[in-house]
Amino acid sequence: MSIVAVGVDHRSAPLSLLERMTVPAAGLDKALHELGSSDHLSEVVLISTCNRTEVYAVCEGFHPAVDDIHRFFSSLSGLPMYRFVETLVTRIDDEAVHHLFRVTAGLESAVVGESEILGQVREAMMRAAPGPRLDALFRHALEVGKRARTETAIARGTASVSHAAVQLAEAQLGSLVGRSVLVLGTGEIGVSMTTALQHAGVGEVLVANRTRQKAAALAARIQATTVPLHELPSALARVDVLLTATSSAEIVLGVDDLAAVMALRQAPLLVVDAAMPRDVDPAAASLDGLTLLDLDAIRTFVEAGLSSRRAEITSVEAIVRDELDRFAAGASARQVAPVVTALRAQLELIRSAELARYDSRLSGLTDEQREAVAALTRQLVGKIAHEPTVRLKEAAGTIRGQRMADALRTLFDL
Repeated sequence: MSIVAVGVDHRSAPLSLLERMTVPAAGLDKALHELGSSDHLSEVVLISTCNRTEVYAVCEGFHPAVDDIHRFFSSLSGLPMYRFVETLVTRIDDEAVHHLFRVTAGLESAVVGESEILGQVREAMMRAAPGPRLDALFRHALEVGKRARTETAIARGTASVSHAAVQLAEAQLGSLVGRSVLVLGTGEIGVSMTTALQHAGVGEVLVANRTRQKAAALAARIQATTVPLHELPSALARVDVLLTATSSAEIVLGVDDLAAVMALRQAPLLVVDAAMPRDVDPAAASLDGLTLLDLDAIRTFVEAGLSSRRAEITSVEAIVRDELDRFAAGASARQVAPVVTALRAQLELIRSAELARYDSRLSGLTDEQREAVAALTRQLVGKIAHEPTVRLKEAAGTIRGQRMADALRTLFDL
């Protein structure tokens, strides 16, 4: 069995496609069930963030498994496969492990070194409750991410999409000091935005959310004002900045909604949409006086200021390589010891059962003769198990070793 990773991210797919392949939090369990129903996938973890949607799976057959994952993306996006299949990146075994380690280390993020991905990967693992192979892989990947941020300065400065969104707004307006800002959405990114706003010296923060209790709880923490959704247009008519990051699967603010808001305003409005899928209709960018910046703009802004952390990438890549070796060594122990023990135990059961079956035929033997027969059968079992044990230990830590171990489990029903 192999580990495969199939997915799209901010590098392989445009924002318009990436948002169609985002799995909303409310739909994650259904998506996992759909993937888990495949006869070709025995373990599955699904990561869906503003930067990527990736399926990690242990597969029984590579090509049928990948086909099933392609069909999942077709169902998720509502698009025929020919429309997106070229944007899907498929990785297998060592490449899949290497990629996941780079993801948790922050090397594959739009904001290099961002810290939010660790929590997102951990949440994905917990929601999926994978089997032993993916559980071991994901736990190790989280250790890689922690090492990268502890031992290097990769997370120094702008280290999350939420902080980048606030800094982009700050750069666009020159300063946020004394400005009024409305944050729409109280998920992880929304909460992180409010933290960044407190350090930016804003004059007033308003919080709005579909669930009013969550908005009130966040507003109480930061001494902000809660805005009910039905009062959102009037609030937008008076703030300087709108930061949005809801988990809605659909557009929250259409072009007509914002046109009505702009008709009430005397001053320009800056909107930074950090949601995936987008909260704001892209057509709103054509409205007079409204500046709309989305995730593409955030990524461009971050890339321009990356030089201070780029020097750390080499150090993080060295950590990733080191952890790949350590994971392979650990995989050796996980592959060999349990399989060898189980194989020998299974052969011993067969040996004992056969001796018991022939017990009546051996009744005429003396105790010494019966012990000699038992010793002979033990030697035969040992010799039968010897060659598979040696070959398995030689291949331990490699994909070939994993496949040999899987074959022994299947052949001997271990």
